[in-house]
Amino acid sequence: MRLGIVGPAHGDLPSLARGAQHLMDHAQADKVLYVGNDDALDRVVANWARGIVGANPSDAALFDRAVERCARGAAEDIDDFVAKERALRRLRVLMSVPPGQRTIEILDRHVVLFVYDKGTLDTEDIGAAHVLVFGKSPEPLIRRIGSRTFVAPGPIGQDGGVVLLEDGPAGLQIELRSVTGTVLASDTHVIGSGGTAKMKVQGSG
Repeated sequence: MRLGIVGPAHGDLPSLARGAQHLMDHAQADKVLYVGNDDALDRVVANWARGIVGANPSDAALFDRAVERCARGAAEDIDDFVAKERALRRLRVLMSVPPGQRTIEILDRHVVLFVYDKGTLDTEDIGAAHVLVFGKSPEPLIRRIGSRTFVAPGPIGQDGGVVLLEDGPAGLQIELRSVTGTVLASDTHVIGSGGTAKMKVQGSG
């Protein structure tokens, strides 16, 4: 499974859109989580949805859209309708961590906890997770502390802002990326490992 993460937008919706687009189209993420404390991703998704199918992209309006496009349409009109509805459905991979709450995902055997402010976590929360991803950070980071790895994508639009997690045979691969997809740093979390993280920084010796 590939799980994408985008950091807080702080009003920079174009950069947020670029980061989310990269994760969906190029990184082929199965799910993308926004770790901001606002509705920026919801606004980006709503704008994309209207651009794909028009003013009312809701599921409730699906029948009306089908009637409008297909009732008297040619074969190419029906094909276009189906393609657009599939593109609209694809947007469902984009989700936000609810403000003030936390989300948990399981990648292979790794428990990954997502939260905006890691300061809201208690020892029980931290103890249950292998990897903790948080949004409230002035800069991107991947840091191993004992047997756990802390990850922050950093604010969107700066260096970083995007993270890709992928489960693999060697452990959970963590890549810190720019909004355009450049890999800036990487690490692999292995359950049961501790000590200092060996983070590979792109371009370093």
